[in-house]
Amino acid sequence: MIRGKAWVYGDDVDTDVIIPGPYLRTKDVRELACHAMEGLDPDFAKKVRPGDVIVAGKNFGCGSSREQAPLALREAGVACVVAKSFARIFYRNAINVGLPVVEADVVALQGEVVEVDLSAGKVTVGGATYLGTRLPEFLLAILQDGGLVPHRRREMEGAKDGTKEGAA
Repeated sequence: MIRGKAWVYGDDVDTDVIIPGPYLRTKDVRELACHAMEGLDPDFAKKVRPGDVIVAGKNFGCGSSREQAPLALREAGVACVVAKSFARIFYRNAINVGLPVVEADVVALQGEVVEVDLSAGKVTVGGATYLGTRLPEFLLAILQDGGLVPHRRREMEGAKDGTKEGAA
């Protein structure tokens, strides 16, 4: 269960405002985190706390396919992004870097407590419960392992020692 404060944004939040272009050359994820959402909300990186949840409208993560966008959010402390819909490349990049995403049409106020049950695709805000798209088991497994690379490492280690998880 994820539980955190809501950061509420509208429709069409693009990757250029999630992590502006001038910071894309850094390999330092802490530097990316310092500039998360800078193009839309200059104080976000200073105020976001580990476990907080972004609640947005439709087409979150549109624009260029930069993997740094979900990485910057994750490193800034965002525990999950809940949006009415996601740009497909952002959605998959988020899963790949270990940032949970849930498609649900949620109404939240800035700062409200948001609870997300990833396995059920359920989001609760202010006593109201919203049912979103439930993630398939294989995506939940990737998220549980911290992203695609750690997940594949775990599978490969399991394959070496003959455990069922690693056998493909």
